[in-house]
Order: sequence, then structure tokens, then C-alpha cells
Amino acid sequence: MTDITNVTVLGTGVLGSQIAFQTAYAGFTVTAWDIDDDAVAKAGERFAGLAERYVAEVEGAKDGKSAAALTRLTATSDLAAALADADLVIEAVPESPEIKTSTWQKVGALAPEKTIFATNSSTLLPSSFKDATGRPAKFLALHYANQIWAQNTAEIMGTDDTDPEVFRTVVDFAEKQGMVPIEVRKEQPGYVLNSLLVPLLNAAGALYAKGVADPETVDKTWRIGTGAPRGPFEIFDIVGLTTAYNVSVMGDETSQRFAALLKENYIDKGKLGVATGEGFYRYE
Repeated sequence: MTDITNVTVLGTGVLGSQIAFQTAYAGFTVTAWDIDDDAVAKAGERFAGLAERYVAEVEGAKDGKSAAALTRLTATSDLAAALADADLVIEAVPESPEIKTSTWQKVGALAPEKTIFATNSSTLLPSSFKDATGRPAKFLALHYANQIWAQNTAEIMGTDDTDPEVFRTVVDFAEKQGMVPIEVRKEQPGYVLNSLLVPLLNAAGALYAKGVADPETVDKTWRIGTGAPRGPFEIFDIVGLTTAYNVSVMGDETSQRFAALLKENYIDKGKLGVATGEGFYRYE
């Protein structure tokens, strides 16, 4: 099986940029791809911000390790160039079945035969896209939590077609990347983490959409009642409200009502969460 040296990350949003930077931080050569030059420029800003954050929060990053990661990281809007020597492709494009399917069709046509494919989809099953890749035996899910340097789980979930050797290779990669591999034994929407987290977030969104309680009250109740460090709306801000919207808009009537509130009161006003400095809360 291919030794993983060169990693390509597709999508440089909140989590995609984190995956790319953490991978470079762990010593891999990383190419980050996004749809146009404006997105690539923003990716560069995110990487620089992550380098600073690692220095502030990650042990050992002050010793030049964070700066060194930037030297192993490039960004481009040229998909063919991004894939030219990829041993592993990690897809982190928006949580839309249409966008993911289209992306994998293009990647499958361009990537070298050696390349392993992984989707970071948080709610959609890898079997939904395996045929679009043209190489289902080399395709699986590799899902990360937000704030990857601190919440360092990597959930690995294959399909019925995934080659067991490919699965083991990706588990090994995740360990070398600084993650704690979570081996998911069968396909499960939401994997392990989101199977636990999404019901909490859905319940919080429903309380807000129905006018039962405002976000601050919901969060305060959860923190005091459970001892959790963050409430669900603080988690929404970390995940990013665009992702929350994309997931909620596909749900039931109450979820769609929550999605409408997100769009009208936050997304349309540029309040996307921690990444933009404001969401349900304001950030430095």
C-alpha cells in the first residue's frame, strides 16, 4: 500500500484549513485546494492565523515547529496541480451531496492511481460518494472534530467496498498526524462523535426556533446542569453557522425554521461564528 507523504486537502474553510495545517505541522507535505484565487488568498490568512494560535496553545509549537509547518504547506485553485502527486486526498468541501459528488467525480478523473480518497463529511455516508470516485476500494471517511489540535479525534469509517489495507493505512496516517484514531466498525450517519453531538445541537436549535429559550439561556443551562465547558450555541459558533445551516436546512420543519433564523439573523449579516469574530457571540 502507498506510503503517505504528500497530502491534498480539498476545501480551506474552517475545518479544511485546520486539517491542512495540522497535517503540515505533523511533517507531511500538504497542498490545499479551493475553488478560486480569492478562496486561496483567504486560506493563506487562515494558515497564518493557525500558526499563531498553535504557538499560543500547542506545546512545542513555540520552538519553530509552527513556522516550519507553513513551509510545507501550499495552496492553489488548480485542481489538477493539487492532485498531481497526492498519496492521500482529504475532502472538506461544503456539506452538500451535490457539491461532494461533483468534486469526487473530478478528483477521480485526475488523481494518480496510487491515491487514497477520504471524505471529511460530518453527516453524509461515504457510500453515498464511493461510486463517484471511480475507485470505491480506495475510498473511506476520515472525520475530524473542530479545533483539531485540541479535540484530536479522527474517525475512520469505510464502506463495504473499502480495502482493509487502505483502512489500516489511513489509521496509521491519522496516528502520525497527531490524532487519536477512532475506528468505526460499520457505516453510521454521524459516526460516533456526531451521533452524540447532533441530537444535542438539534434540541438546542429547536428550543430557539420555537421561542422556548434564547441561545444564552440554553448554553447557561447546559453548562451549569452538566458541567460541560461549552453550551450548544458556543459549539455552533466553533463549527461555523454555514455548516449548521447546510445541515439544518435538510432536516424536519423545526430544523428548517432554525435554518431560516440562522440565515436571516446571522449568515446574511456576515456573522458566521468564531471564524468571522461573531456568531451567536462576539469574539476577539
